[in-house]
Amino acid sequence: MAMTNPLQFIQQVRAEVGKVVWPTRREVMLTTVMVFILAALTAVFFAIVDIIIRSGLTGVLGMFS
Repeated sequence: MAMTNPLQFIQQVRAEVGKVVWPTRREVMLTTVMVFILAALTAVFFAIVDIIIRSGLTGVLGMFS
């Protein structure tokens, strides 16, 4: 593997960073809000599933005691 000159490496890194398309403030805010909403919906879904499984197990175990 060929070794790259450190100065050339830094130039290549700067060139690649210049190609990055950074999100706007609005895009960041929208995606952040979407993540919080989806996390809340997921938490509610798993809480409901937990309640259903717990009540089902309580019912089944109650039949044998």
